[in-house]
Amino acid sequence: MSFTAANRVLVQGITDSLGVTHVPLMSRYGTRVMAGVSPGYGGEALDGVPIFDAVEQAIAHVGAIDTSVIFSPPYLALDAALEAIAAGIRQIILLTEGVPSIDLIRLIRQAEATETLLVGPTCPGIIVPGQILLGTHPPEFYTPGSVGIVSRSGTLTYEIALGLTRAGLGQSIAVGIGGDRIVGSSFQQWLQILDEDDATEVIVLVGEIGGDAEERAARYIADVIDKPVVAYIAGRTAPRGHQMGHAGAIIAAQPRGMRETLGTVERKIAAFRKAGIAVASRPSEIPALVNKFR
Repeated sequence: MSFTAANRVLVQGITDSLGVTHVPLMSRYGTRVMAGVSPGYGGEALDGVPIFDAVEQAIAHVGAIDTSVIFSPPYLALDAALEAIAAGIRQIILLTEGVPSIDLIRLIRQAEATETLLVGPTCPGIIVPGQILLGTHPPEFYTPGSVGIVSRSGTLTYEIALGLTRAGLGQSIAVGIGGDRIVGSSFQQWLQILDEDDATEVIVLVGEIGGDAEERAARYIADVIDKPVVAYIAGRTAPRGHQMGHAGAIIAAQPRGMRETLGTVERKIAAFRKAGIAVASRPSEIPALVNKFR
């Protein structure tokens, strides 16, 4: 994994609405957007970025690409990601919402087979403050520093980053892994990356209701991670049985024979506390908890 200002970036789905909006913002932040891909728009340009019909054509004209950011519609996302992998790109940020589960399973298998880092879908991407913006993070909320953020929630990532910035705590990197039930990279994968990252001193993990990703992350932190972790779980007042926006943010009905309901805030907080991890009751508590470890 390498996300620095030197990254050479491709944007697939550059003429889709999110691409048109965010590519100029990414370029203005300093991200080296070398080319865009959008079938049928080859030969055109967006904000000075040349557009090609296919990934291979783009690479032939601008040279090697480190990272592809994909804004393509759900029904085109699988083909776009597979095209990038086939062209040798090994870091893919898939921001698209609503990608079919069967497509994701196929894509994740191909990413694993080719040792490709797949972030998303349904995510805001990655920002390394002061260096590179790969996605939809509002960069004005971030400042360079030593707090790493890994989150299932897009907007909470921004809110927590702004709170840290206002408290004088800059961020080393912030990544939204996505809130769907099936996602590419996991909490464990990013916890390991942040644990090995020299620029990161403290890790903030932002979870949500639904699934058991946070419980598995808590066990992983207790067993493997050396750096301090502060956790926050969103959804304290969410009604059970209702999807709360993301496909993964739903508290399942209680299976027969189980004492606790799967996916609840209570179950996740209990897992973190059992692992000895500091848990914030609300986002505004996170800066004070982070300061205890610095």
